[in-house]
Amino acid sequence: MKKTKGFKSEKIIVLPAYQLEQITAHPLNRNLYVTDIGFFPRARNHYRERPQGCDTCILIYCAEGAGRVVINGIEHEVMERQLIVLPADTPHAYWTDTEHPWTIYWFHFKGDQAADYATLLKGGASPLTLSAVDSEKFITLFHQCFDLLSGGAYSPAHQVLAMQTAAYALSTLGLIPEREDEDRRKQSIETAIHLMKMKLEESLTLDEISQYTQISKQHLNHLFKTSVGFAPIDYYLRLKMQRACQLLDLTALSVKEVCHTLGFKDPYYFSRLFRKIIGLSPTDYRNKLKG
Repeated sequence: MKKTKGFKSEKIIVLPAYQLEQITAHPLNRNLYVTDIGFFPRARNHYRERPQGCDTCILIYCAEGAGRVVINGIEHEVMERQLIVLPADTPHAYWTDTEHPWTIYWFHFKGDQAADYATLLKGGASPLTLSAVDSEKFITLFHQCFDLLSGGAYSPAHQVLAMQTAAYALSTLGLIPEREDEDRRKQSIETAIHLMKMKLEESLTLDEISQYTQISKQHLNHLFKTSVGFAPIDYYLRLKMQRACQLLDLTALSVKEVCHTLGFKDPYYFSRLFRKIIGLSPTDYRNKLKG
C-alpha cells in the first residue's frame, strides 16, 4: 500500500497561501523561503510521484534506512546519511526501501535564488553523503526551522529567522561538494607524487604522469600549480634534488654517481639543476657543516 503521509510520529507543516503571501512580502525572504516541511520516521510504504514535477525545489535527507529517487528518468539509491535535492519543475518520484524503510527530513523551498541553492547541492545529480557532524548540524537546524514555523510563524521576525535558518542549512550543506572536490584533488596529487617517488631513480614525462593518474596534462598542471606551487615536472625534479641531498649526506657516492643514480645522464646539467634548486653546488652542499 503506497502512502504519501500518515506515518506514526510524523511531523508536517504546509504553509497556507495567505501566510506565504506574508512571508514573501518581506524583502529578506524573497531569495529563499520554505513552503512545506516535514519529518517521516520509518516511513514504511512511503511513495510519491509527480510526472510533471512541482513548482518548488525539494530537499530529502535520509537519516536512517534507504530509499530510491528518480529524477528525469534517472534512478538514484539514497542511503543512510545521504541527501538529495530535486529541482523545481522536474519530473520525479521517490519511495522508501521495503526492508529498510527510510527516516527522512524534507522540505520544499522556493524563491529568487532557490535554483542557485539547488545547484549548490548538485540538484538533480547524485546524492551527497553527510558526515556524522554534518548530519547532526543539519538535523538541529531543521528542528529550529520547524519549531519557528510551528510556534511563531505569524510574527514577521520569526518568519525571517525561519527562512534564514533554512538558507543557512543549505549554505552549510553547500560546503560538502566543495570538500568532495578538494578530496579528489588531494587524491590525484598524492597519486602523482606516489609515482614520482617510485621513479626517482629513473625519468618521468608529463605524459606518463598524466596516463598514470588518468588526468589530462592541462588539468594536472593546474592542480599542481594551485595546490603545490609548482608544475608536476618541476615538483618531480625537486624530489630528485631532495633525494640527491640525502645521498650526498648519507653515502660516499661521488657527485657523478649520485647524478647517474637519479637518472641523469649529464653531470653538468645535474650540477646546474642542483644549484638552481638547492642554492649550492653538490660539492659545496656536501662540504657544508650540518646539524
